[in-house]
Amino acid sequence: MTVMRNISGKIIGIFMLCGIYVHISAQDADIKAAETAYTSEQYDRATELYESVLKNYGDSFELYYNLGNSYYKMGKTAHAILNYERALLIKPGDGDVRFNLEMAKQQTVDKIEPLQDFFLKKWFRSVQNLISVDSWATAGILCFVLFICCLVLFFFSKWMRLKKMGFYLGILLFVVIIFANIFAYNQKEELINRNGAIVFSPTVTIKSSPDNSGTDLFVLHEGTKVFIRNTVGDWHEIALEDGNIGWINKKDITVI
Repeated sequence: MTVMRNISGKIIGIFMLCGIYVHISAQDADIKAAETAYTSEQYDRATELYESVLKNYGDSFELYYNLGNSYYKMGKTAHAILNYERALLIKPGDGDVRFNLEMAKQQTVDKIEPLQDFFLKKWFRSVQNLISVDSWATAGILCFVLFICCLVLFFFSKWMRLKKMGFYLGILLFVVIIFANIFAYNQKEELINRNGAIVFSPTVTIKSSPDNSGTDLFVLHEGTKVFIRNTVGDWHEIALEDGNIGWINKKDITVI
């Protein structure tokens, strides 16, 4: 019985490995087909294939970035901005995505001037977005290991110079650990609790209350980014980067 169980376990393991291999091979084939369509300037086909890969195999930075490029080539600015923004959530420090996103935003009607943040807050966020959440988590773990080494050096070294080096380097590493964890936590929260959205209706009137009878406040156009503050039924309370606030119907926006 024991021998049979071992054989069965091995057979199941082999089938699982084969299934994983087939899954990866199919994904690679679909991505290759999408890339071929893009280079052949068949952008509608490329977007269809990239969307299919995202639906069947899960999201990734590369897929969102390439899908954004495909939509941009098709002239679908809102779709391009949406996918560039999704790519930035995964890899906020990528310069190519940020450049392409700015190029796409220049094609939109609404030119929203963001409120000026306090310089320390702006600096803090720019440092936070240098690398991804996984990179900050890895940096935090690495620095923690080095911090333990510094503690060992400080407590057990016989040489005063090494003790001092362990002490001061340990303090520096401890500060880096704190900030790395804060940055990783903030980025993870942005990934999980997504409050950014893109307007997909060509033109939409923002209301003063969550109903069609509310007072007209201002008009937004396709491709504009908004931030969801609250939800009542089929309506979202949104805020713009310039501080304006109002209500918009759910059907007019797509969450990043």
